[in-house]
Amino acid sequence: MIIAKYVAVALIGYLLGAIPFGLIIGKRYARTDIRQYGSGKTGTTNVLRIAGKKAALLVCLLDLAKGGLAVFIAGVIFGTEYLIINDFSLWWLARSGQVVAALAAVAGHTWPIYVKFKGGRGVATYLGALLVLCPPAGLFGGEILLIGAGLTKYVSLGSIAGAVGSYAILVPLTIMNGFPIEYLAFALLGAIFLIVMHRDNIIRLLQGKERKIGEKAQG
Repeated sequence: MIIAKYVAVALIGYLLGAIPFGLIIGKRYARTDIRQYGSGKTGTTNVLRIAGKKAALLVCLLDLAKGGLAVFIAGVIFGTEYLIINDFSLWWLARSGQVVAALAAVAGHTWPIYVKFKGGRGVATYLGALLVLCPPAGLFGGEILLIGAGLTKYVSLGSIAGAVGSYAILVPLTIMNGFPIEYLAFALLGAIFLIVMHRDNIIRLLQGKERKIGEKAQG
């Protein structure tokens, strides 16, 4: 029964995350396949460059919602279920189920089955999941992203800083305030994943070739 629930939340999380809102809204606003321009990704940044601010804001909110909804549904599926072994309660089952759903949603956004596995980098979906798992960490990471991108004009740099920041703030919250270690694990895995997904951006940043906010995407 427990294994079936893990499989269910992973599948639901992936299928939710795989909904290509960037592609759908990009076609609605710009009448084009945004994957043919710029980074070739379906995330907020590429939508901003190709379809404009309104489309980008809508995509960002929907991608945030994908991650948050995956975590919420996992919480409903697991409920307050736990096991008792020698009077020891394993409350981590529900929390780990939420983390599985969150990771699956990020994977779905990055490799969406609906559109030949060509999606985005997973930043908004990661933060959306974290906002439901641990609101303080999600909000902190989002603020770092916005401030970093605003000051440097590099969304990629802000995204990396936001992911690392969300993990960094969860370390003291976990140690001093007893926040679930499962959420810390998600923040760490997510931050590592996002850094890897931004490896091409990191190379361009080091070479001084990364596009700034406001620069149009090239086909």
